[in-house]
Amino acid sequence: MIVLDASTAILLAKAELLDAFVEAVRQPVVMPKEVERECYGRREALDAHLIARAIAEKRIAVRIVRQQKQYEKLRCDFPLGRGEAEAVTLALASEGALIATDDRQAINACKLLRIPFITALTVLVRMREKGLLSTEEAKSKLEMLVRYGRYKRRTIDAARLELERK
Repeated sequence: MIVLDASTAILLAKAELLDAFVEAVRQPVVMPKEVERECYGRREALDAHLIARAIAEKRIAVRIVRQQKQYEKLRCDFPLGRGEAEAVTLALASEGALIATDDRQAINACKLLRIPFITALTVLVRMREKGLLSTEEAKSKLEMLVRYGRYKRRTIDAARLELERK
């Protein structure tokens, strides 16, 4: 199972990668209820419409987090927002889950809790590796992620190198 955080869901939608990503993975894609709410922050935005459509078409499932004690402990132990804490809680409750997040604090929590994670840049590189995008398409999508994301220059350069190598 892949648990989407709002940061990555929004970035993938803005870069026009969300639909292809959800279709390409061979496991369920879910997001916690709070993440869904965060994704609809600006309902008129194209990314909110793309995410809403994927949910309505049941390509992304929305889950309610029931492990409130664990959620509260995560919020206490890590400086996580509500959506990020719900995503981490959901992943911890689901054996073998992977979190898709571009939030620095959530990434740090994943590292400390040994939860596997991916970012929107990772998704882009893997889609290019699998031949789902041409090099030119991937470079164009990378520029969109750079425009909307908050990546360090070295992270962007590493992704660009990966895209050119494939």
